Amino acid sequence: MMEGSPQPGSRSLTWRLTLSVLSAILGSFTFGYNTGVINAPQAIIEDFMNYTQLERSGNIMEEGTKSIIWGFAVAIFAVGGMTGGVLAGWWSHVFGRKIGMLLCNVFTIIGAALMGTSQVAKSYEMIIVGRLVVGLSCGLFTGLVPMYINEVAPTNLRGALGTLHQLGVTVGILVSQILGIPEILGNVTGWPILLGLTGAPAVLQLLTLPLCPASPRHLLIDKSKEKEARDALVALRGSQEVEEEMEEMRQEKKAGEKEAKMNLIQLFRTATLRQPLLVSVVMHLSQQLSGILVVFYYSTSLFTEAGIDDQKLASYLTVGVGGIMVIMTFVTIPLMDRAGRRTLHLIGLLGMLVLGILLTISMALQNLVQWFSYISVASALLFVVFFALGPGSIPWMIVAELFSQGPRAAAVSFGVLTNWTANFAVGLAFPPMQGALGVYSFLPFTGLLIICFFILFRLLPETKNKTFEEISSIFRKGEKIESVRL
Repeated sequence: MMEGSPQPGSRSLTWRLTLSVLSAILGSFTFGYNTGVINAPQAIIEDFMNYTQLERSGNIMEEGTKSIIWGFAVAIFAVGGMTGGVLAGWWSHVFGRKIGMLLCNVFTIIGAALMGTSQVAKSYEMIIVGRLVVGLSCGLFTGLVPMYINEVAPTNLRGALGTLHQLGVTVGILVSQILGIPEILGNVTGWPILLGLTGAPAVLQLLTLPLCPASPRHLLIDKSKEKEARDALVALRGSQEVEEEMEEMRQEKKAGEKEAKMNLIQLFRTATLRQPLLVSVVMHLSQQLSGILVVFYYSTSLFTEAGIDDQKLASYLTVGVGGIMVIMTFVTIPLMDRAGRRTLHLIGLLGMLVLGILLTISMALQNLVQWFSYISVASALLFVVFFALGPGSIPWMIVAELFSQGPRAAAVSFGVLTNWTANFAVGLAFPPMQGALGVYSFLPFTGLLIICFFILFRLLPETKNKTFEEISSIFRKGEKIESVRL
């Protein structure tokens, strides 16, 4: 329920809007699936790499070489994501949000085919190339999906529907973790199918997204196609009464004509956009540098480090991480337009900060006090709860909210690039950091969380129930950021 007088675009959920959002978040599902899918079958794929090398040269891989190749196979996904992130703004402007997402599926299917046939071809290099290509697709999706959802959603539902991007990611992670259980596909014969299933959501999106309208905001503001924009809006709202929203978009277009379409260089040079750009960057860094990727990529080994000796139990706890993410994302959907983005994000960061410290202390002392291992596991799971409360979903949606149409594509593109770069850095740096710091490996993330929290406490505005133009005017006028009660 909105506060105060009705805003432009105060609408209910229609079946066409529902289909559009659900079809779009199949791209988010692909991102989540490929984030989690590589975790469970690690040992089996490493054995495949060894066997392949033995057949080729008569010698097995040295342990160091195997570790480097595996780390590269994990991290190359983020390299593709960074590339897609750089291209996302240009891609969305040239092809549009809807067609842009459809084209992404070509890369997804190619990557899935490479990974799914790697065992038959006796080539572990195909896994690496496949993850690179799928990473490119996911990098584009992480820019296109939130942008599309923000632009098709009415103002009063924008926060709730924006959360669904993260829901798609978390469901993808959970599905990959369940399918990766040894009794299902996380075994010698099943892992190629596990990797090849990456293509399934791509096929489903190719079947459903053509039935959905294009972004009316993109049609009107970027392409000056008023009739097509009205038709798309009527289809999404299930009503001919769309003049209020059309007028709001016309006003944004009018304001946007004073600021031409921007590339990244122009974005950096525009003084009035530096503060929202800083907020966008810190939002994405607060997500990726929080330590959550450690839980996603290395959760099984993390639980083992925390004192869970049973490997199978550690694997099931990893599935529990995915389940918590999905449940908590559902919980945040109604909260997003009630509590607000700022409040949820800051509470999430504060909770993760406290639990990161508790996790470190309990892991350090578990050899002295045996039951501390249970505190370690509980801390890790609660860490995920607070991540899902805000930091998991809000950075993806809020960047599109902070900028008007002119700089929006470039800003989203840079935000996605920042996110994937941090993803790559953590994925590559954590294994040696874990080797060097052991149970204290969460401390660097704790320090980074403190920095991000104080920057965002000072600069992050509340965007709930505000139009895009109202939000961007906050920074143009230099209005004081609302305080928040934690």
